[in-house]
Amino acid sequence: MDEKLTRRDFLATVGAGAAAMLAPGCLSHKTLAGRTDPVPERPNIIFIMTDDQGPWAFGAAPNPDAHTPNIDRLCREGARLANYFVTTPVCSPSRAGLITGRYSTEVHIPDYLKSDSKLGLSTDFLTWPEILNGAGYATALIGKWHLGKQDQFYPTHYGYDKFTGFRVGGETSHNPKVEVDHKLRRLEGYTPDILTDFALEFIRGHRKGPFLLSLHFWAPHANTADFTPDGDRTWLPLSDADWGRFKNKDPVLPDREQAKLDIPRAKRMMREYLASVAGVDRNLGRLLNTLDELNINRNTVVIFTSDNGYNLAHNGIWHKGNGRWILTDNRGPRPNLYDNSLKVPAIIRWPGVIKTKAVVEHTITNLDWFPTIVAAAGLALPEDAVIRGRNFLPLLEGRSIPWDNDLFAQYTMWPWHQTGAVLRCYRTRRWKLVRDFKHDNKDELYDLAGDPAETNNLINSPDPEIQTIRKRLDAKLLQKMRQINDPVLKPRTPQLIAETPDQHYGLPDRY
Repeated sequence: MDEKLTRRDFLATVGAGAAAMLAPGCLSHKTLAGRTDPVPERPNIIFIMTDDQGPWAFGAAPNPDAHTPNIDRLCREGARLANYFVTTPVCSPSRAGLITGRYSTEVHIPDYLKSDSKLGLSTDFLTWPEILNGAGYATALIGKWHLGKQDQFYPTHYGYDKFTGFRVGGETSHNPKVEVDHKLRRLEGYTPDILTDFALEFIRGHRKGPFLLSLHFWAPHANTADFTPDGDRTWLPLSDADWGRFKNKDPVLPDREQAKLDIPRAKRMMREYLASVAGVDRNLGRLLNTLDELNINRNTVVIFTSDNGYNLAHNGIWHKGNGRWILTDNRGPRPNLYDNSLKVPAIIRWPGVIKTKAVVEHTITNLDWFPTIVAAAGLALPEDAVIRGRNFLPLLEGRSIPWDNDLFAQYTMWPWHQTGAVLRCYRTRRWKLVRDFKHDNKDELYDLAGDPAETNNLINSPDPEIQTIRKRLDAKLLQKMRQINDPVLKPRTPQLIAETPDQHYGLPDRY
C-alpha cells in the first residue's frame, strides 16, 4: 500500500474524534441549490447498484420499451450523470474501483473473481464505507459483494457493520441462497424482492441515522443456475408483476443491420432483460416510498447506478466487457471496451441540495464516488491517501469547476478467460482509442461525434489527420498507464497470473 498514512492509523484517527474530520467549508456551512437552511452534516446515504445495467436500459435514457417509473422519478427529482463510466467493465474490478477509488490493476483485481477463487480485495486499501463507519455511520451491505469469497475478505472487514447477501453472485432470480448472519439460507421469493425486504428492515431500524446502506442487486444479471430448456442463458423466472408486461412484447433491437444477427434469440433475451430491470425498478419504488413514510427522504442521499454496462445486440454482441457474439453463426468471445460496456446509468437525489431534473454532462467514473460520498457526509479524506477519483459534488451543486473530461479504462483478462485480451482505452468527448496489448491487429479508433455506436474502426485510416489524432491519443494513454504503474508496461506480475491457466471460464463451455 503506497499511502503514507496507513489505513489503520487513519481509522483510529476517525474513531478518536469524528468531529475533527469535518473539512473547512464543508456542506454544513454552505447554502446550496437555493436552500436557505444549513445542510445537515451527516445525511443518510443509500447506494443502490444493479448488476449489468446498460446505459440504454431505463425509460429516461430514453428507451420506450423499458418500464422504469421509479428510476425515471429519480431523474426528475435529482441529477442524472449523462456521461458516467466504469473504468473496468466487469463485476469484481468495477466494484473494487468503486470502494477504493483505485484502478483495477492497482488493487490486483483486473478481472472477475470466480466462485472458487482464493483471491480478494486486500484490506490494506482504504474504503469509503470505513471512513463513514468510523465517523459514526451505521453501515450495511445487502446483496452482491464479489470482492472475495474467503472469510478474510468478508465485507465487515471493509467498513460494513452488517452483511446480508451473496459473497459471489446471486445465481438465480427466484428462491436464492442468501447468507444471513453468516449462514446460507434458501429463501422463497424473487431475489430483488428479498434483498429489498432486508434493506427496508435496516432502514426502519436506523431511521434516526446517520446510516449508509449499500443495496447491491443481482438483477439484471442473467441467471447462472437457471437456463432455458435448450441450455441458453435466461433471466427467468421473474415475478408476474414484472414479466407480465414483457412476455408478449416485440422489443426494438439496436443494430438490426448487423449481418447474421440472431434476431429471435436477441429479442427473447431483450424481453427477459428488460423485465428483470423492471423488477429492480419496482423495488426501488418500495424503498423510495419507505423513505417518504418515515419522513427521512430530505436527509437521505439516494444514489442509483450499476457495476458495468451491457450490450444486447449492440455491435452484434451481448454481455459486457467479456462480450459474446449473438450471431446465427457465431457465439464466440468478443472482448471489448465499447461504450455500452463502460457506460452505465447514474442518478443522485438529495432534496434541497441537488437541483431537480438536472443533467450533468461531465465525464465521471466509478472512482469518483469515493471522494464525493465522503464530501457529502461532511468528512475529509486523509491527506496522503492515494485516491484516483475526484469529488464531483460541486458539479451536482451547479458550480463550475475545472474538470478533465477524458476517460482512461482498462481490462486485463485472466490468461484463461476468453482470449486473455489486455485492453486499454483513452476516450475524449469526440475520440476513442482502444488498444489490445496482447493481440496484434486488434486496436480500434472511433470518431464518437459521427459514429457514437462505434461501428467504423478508423485505426488503419490513411487520412493523415486521423493518424495524428491516433498518435496523440496513444501518447496520452501511455502517460496515464505510467502514472498508475500499469503492469502492462513492465514484466508480468504475480498478481496478474495468480489464477492458473488451467482454471476454466465460469460459464458453460457453449458460451
